[in-house]
Amino acid sequence: MKYVCLFDIDGTLLNTGGAGQRGMERALASAFNLDDLSHDIPAAGRTDRAIVADLFEHHRLENGPAAWEPFLEAYLAHLPQTLAELDGRVLPGVFEILDALAARPDVDLGLLTGNLRAGAELKLKHYGLDHHFAFGGFGDRHLHRDDVAREALEEARRHLDRDVSVDHIWVIGDTPSDVRCARAIGARAVAVATGMFSEEELQEAKPDHLFANFSDPQALLSLLD
Repeated sequence: MKYVCLFDIDGTLLNTGGAGQRGMERALASAFNLDDLSHDIPAAGRTDRAIVADLFEHHRLENGPAAWEPFLEAYLAHLPQTLAELDGRVLPGVFEILDALAARPDVDLGLLTGNLRAGAELKLKHYGLDHHFAFGGFGDRHLHRDDVAREALEEARRHLDRDVSVDHIWVIGDTPSDVRCARAIGARAVAVATGMFSEEELQEAKPDHLFANFSDPQALLSLLD
């Protein structure tokens, strides 16, 4: 039996200390000469494309290539610096879990994240986790996380060059959106309360398994035995 584990990044693998948000704010400032960067736009569980669309609307920028391309260039230029500035960390148990899963011949690791692909690569590289993931679904094009899940499933099948049964896919994330997008592709869902949502809030989304954190890596690893 072959398993595919699709991991979210922010709040699940990492806490960057808000590096992505600060990078977006600096990108808006440098690309469009904006100085009023106050906003209250939700980010947890959403795609970067959806977040940026709301930022553009808030700042009355047309949501098209003329704004998106300079924003993207500026964001990817600022993100390495904001990652270095802020006190981020890999969350408890993550190194051990990824190392153990990567060593198993019956498990393939992928991503299911709202991050832009290039942003995801920068974050994972900064924290030394980039070598674990060769495929995934990302937030470059999609406004809705369910569509990212569908992309991740297609990419898994393409990369592995085989059919991937949804019964053997696990989506691991820290938001109700991670649970819902797992259901959108018929996958199983593991929720972990290391992000912005409490165990009680996550339980309402009805994941298959719920953890306060991954400080005991074996608790997650045993699900695939």
